[in-house]
Amino acid sequence: MMRKHRASGSPLQAFVVLSPIYHRMLLLWELITAICVGLMRHLQHPESKGPHAISAERGPMHQGPLTPNSPYGEQSNMEPVEILLRQLTEIARASIALLPQLAVAIFVLLLTAVLNKLVQYLVARVMRGMKLRQSLKDLFSLLTSIFVWIMGIMIAAVIVFPGLTPASILAGLGIGSVAIGFAFKDVFENFLAGIIILFRREMRIGDHIECEGIDGKVDRIAIRESHILQTDGQLVIVPNSILFKNPVVIQTFKDTRRVTVICGVAYDEDVDAARDVIAQAVSGCDTVDQSKHPIQIFAQEFASSSINFEVTWWTGSEPLEVRRSKDQVVAKVKGALDAAGIEIPFPYRTLTFKEPLPVAQSAESSPA
Repeated sequence: MMRKHRASGSPLQAFVVLSPIYHRMLLLWELITAICVGLMRHLQHPESKGPHAISAERGPMHQGPLTPNSPYGEQSNMEPVEILLRQLTEIARASIALLPQLAVAIFVLLLTAVLNKLVQYLVARVMRGMKLRQSLKDLFSLLTSIFVWIMGIMIAAVIVFPGLTPASILAGLGIGSVAIGFAFKDVFENFLAGIIILFRREMRIGDHIECEGIDGKVDRIAIRESHILQTDGQLVIVPNSILFKNPVVIQTFKDTRRVTVICGVAYDEDVDAARDVIAQAVSGCDTVDQSKHPIQIFAQEFASSSINFEVTWWTGSEPLEVRRSKDQVVAKVKGALDAAGIEIPFPYRTLTFKEPLPVAQSAESSPA
């Protein structure tokens, strides 16, 4: 049987059959199989005797052949076990015969790892001269690495299983991708949203944004998520699908931003004079940018106790710059109105009664 296997096998299998390691592994497996068969027979029939003792006990009236239904047909009960062990032996021999293909496949995977490192170095060197975001460069590097590994794994699979073809592998990947897509819909949604966000020029690392009640600085844009660092120091990890499907306010899109505050004066004051005082106070602030945009002051409304002015100016777009500029403008306007004698009224409340109310004079306030 061994000679037939040598003659009918391929040259690579013939080399394996002639190898001493192969012979030793087969002998070891057959020894283990024989021991397992003996143990199982002993466990099933611990009191069984040899074939001569069985023939002696059967007597002259029971010299016929052993049958499965006869009381002495214990040997027929071992046929399923022997079939199972024979199949295991064949599987072990086939696995040992497959060792050269496995070795070549492992070598291909190691070569793929080395090639991946080389490709990563070349991609990083090419991307170094391009004006792209670092996250976008990392994305290209990741996609290139995935492509190299897929090709290497496909080649290794064809070596181990010669019946496979690239077309069948791609077809299997296509069918499997549908099931994986339904199972990991949210993950792939965030992944695709992250790729689109990385190609956006409007939202950059370091921009201050506001989306769905989240206000902070973009610290990192990854493939599936973005890191938003709030002004109070807390880090918010936002799935990219939220930033992709909802409106995003980019507060630092430009270097300057318009800021508005409301200032009210009493009804007794001159509106034009109050406007001039407010304008002079705002123009004297160093945090107000007047190079491109003028200061705008408009009388806005008749409020309950004052005439309100809408005071608008431009300053730096960073949140800290906005707060600093507001602080300076409010302080300057308050001081200028006080110096000019213009009242900033408290809220007034007028009570009207339909019937006259009697007013009683207290004894303490009556003249002596």
